Amino acid sequence: MNESYSSTNCEICPLHKATHGLLELIQQTSRWFEHNAVGFAPLLLRLLVAYEFLEAGLEKVSGDNWFADLAFPFPFNLLPPDVSWGIAMGLEIIAPIALILGLATRFFSFALIILTIVAIAAVHFPAQWHTLAELWKGYAITDQGYGNYKLPLMYLFMLTSLLLSGSGRLSLDAWLACRK
Repeated sequence: MNESYSSTNCEICPLHKATHGLLELIQQTSRWFEHNAVGFAPLLLRLLVAYEFLEAGLEKVSGDNWFADLAFPFPFNLLPPDVSWGIAMGLEIIAPIALILGLATRFFSFALIILTIVAIAAVHFPAQWHTLAELWKGYAITDQGYGNYKLPLMYLFMLTSLLLSGSGRLSLDAWLACRK
């Protein structure tokens, strides 16, 4: 081993300096995000989910009630189709507005989770499947005869994240909590 090379010489090596500098930059960036941008993650999630559900609600306002042809799971099958249509439409309009504002985020996330589970059961899940491979074919955007539960499942995960984490710093929920 060369005596002139030691661990102290490695510290001035250009590769070591570059690696150390990159790691320091990553840590500084991470600290900056932690202190300045944490509130944006729930906000962006709330805006995306709100857009999707508001779009569905507005389509129901101007569309025809097609719930009469569906088989809803219990206890939702006890409601007349017109009542179910009105509840879904109202929730798909009111909940997105609340999510945009970050108001009662956990409550409206939970309500939309229930709505989404009912929608998956009544509309998006395959009518019948015999193997897991057949069921997996329903994990799609468009229905090719195997269901199409991919988007509603993604909404479930997004809504569950909001239910567990809340609305974040940039919300009326946080503002109201600070006022108390």
